[in-house]
Amino acid sequence: MDETLDTLGRTIAGAVGPSVTGYAVAHSELTITGQASEIVSILRFLRDDSRCLFWCLIDITAVDWPSRERRFDVVYHLLSPKHNSRIRLKVETDEATAVPSVIAVFPSADWYEREIYDLYGVVFTGHPDLRRILTDYGFEGHPLRKDFPLTGFVEVRYDDELKRVVYEPVRLTQEFRNFDFLSPWEGTDYVLPGDEKASGKGS
Repeated sequence: MDETLDTLGRTIAGAVGPSVTGYAVAHSELTITGQASEIVSILRFLRDDSRCLFWCLIDITAVDWPSRERRFDVVYHLLSPKHNSRIRLKVETDEATAVPSVIAVFPSADWYEREIYDLYGVVFTGHPDLRRILTDYGFEGHPLRKDFPLTGFVEVRYDDELKRVVYEPVRLTQEFRNFDFLSPWEGTDYVLPGDEKASGKGS
């Protein structure tokens, strides 16, 4: 299996040329890395070439690597029903560099690209309707970025007096990062009401 995938990887890298920057086979999976600016031509080759025939776009997602200069991987998963094989294609980009939309090659990419834009902030040029799809209309930021706060920026609730949904700054009774880690069962210096009965001091 791995030999077949390695042969396919070499075939794709040789046929597409410098648009493909490398490939790797790990855990019986083939991963191709390419240049983001050439994503449309790479996917068109993977779809149309008789050695590939990856007709089915399974998914598009992203990964955030904040310490990297080009912090985002945009990841495409494809299936070839003809050859019964799968492939993963990765391209790198940053916050300022847009990735070409692949809707012309795979129309099903529409909502996947909107989701990545919404949750990561990656922009796709040529997308016919690039707007948020999962978060609320007035949402600020991109919640799957590693630097997005766990609590978000605002909380939403329905106000019965105003008869509408209101947005308010997040208020926490205890910060996520400032727990006292004190347990009522072990390791505490204080005595909870009723503890004296368990210890026999109350008798």
